[in-house]
Amino acid sequence: MADQLIRATAADGGIRAVGVISTRLTQEARVKHKLSYVATAALGRTMTAGLLLASNMKRIGSRVNIRITGNGPLGGILVDAGLDGTVRGYVDNPSVELPPNANGKLDVGRAVGNEGFIYVIRDVGYGYPYSSTVELVSGEIGEDIAYYLATSEQTPSAMVLGVFVGAEGVTAAGGILLQVMPKAATDEVLVATLESRVAALSGFTPLLQAGKTLPDIFQQLLGDMGLEILPEIQMVRFHCGCSSDRFLGALKILGEAELRDMIEKDEGAEATCQFCGEVYQANSDDLYRLIGALKAESGS
Repeated sequence: MADQLIRATAADGGIRAVGVISTRLTQEARVKHKLSYVATAALGRTMTAGLLLASNMKRIGSRVNIRITGNGPLGGILVDAGLDGTVRGYVDNPSVELPPNANGKLDVGRAVGNEGFIYVIRDVGYGYPYSSTVELVSGEIGEDIAYYLATSEQTPSAMVLGVFVGAEGVTAAGGILLQVMPKAATDEVLVATLESRVAALSGFTPLLQAGKTLPDIFQQLLGDMGLEILPEIQMVRFHCGCSSDRFLGALKILGEAELRDMIEKDEGAEATCQFCGEVYQANSDDLYRLIGALKAESGS
């Protein structure tokens, strides 16, 4: 099934639901960054969470950044996701591997750590980005993002995320976000019903592996609550906006003295994009052209 995002409502608009399948983009990130099993699960969950958070933004060009700094061996995680369905990300220590947890699953919680912070920045396309910070709850990502939504945005939320990685790679990945809107937040029965149904889920990837589609999963959770699935299906993908031109532009900012030093010592420059692993190189001729452009701009 193609990577995609769908939206739905239920309970006369009192519940907002978003679902994402992110199998292919998670596998792409795994290959690009040479991720271990547990690092694949952690980054895949966080990229899915980023797409889910970005899905409720309104303005074209809006993006969400999620940075997780836990006390586990994985180090930090950084994800950038857009309303346009693009996402990218990386982890500090991609080769970290851990034995399964007590349930026989990848131990994302221990890899990330249960002490630390989640930083969320929402760039709505104008003005200053909105930023918020909350402490980690478990390191399992889904619970942590739900806690962020409840504390920073005062929106009761449930998030279920999953990544299944086998010897052949990522075979299932995705997640769902369920939110109780303000007009229904005081309906204790509705909130309790939603919480119990989410808690009863066996996980997200088992549903995908059983052949369930996103509409099937929504039907299972919300089918008797006036479920309305919106018709638009949005494709999502791993995408990084880095380029050779951006690399050269960044070098140019360093100034003539630094560029000449690079020519003398290294006969060029090289940089690797943290988000996608792409390697960019500039030789001495490229750097001399940048110096020439700087002189032309300054009139010297």
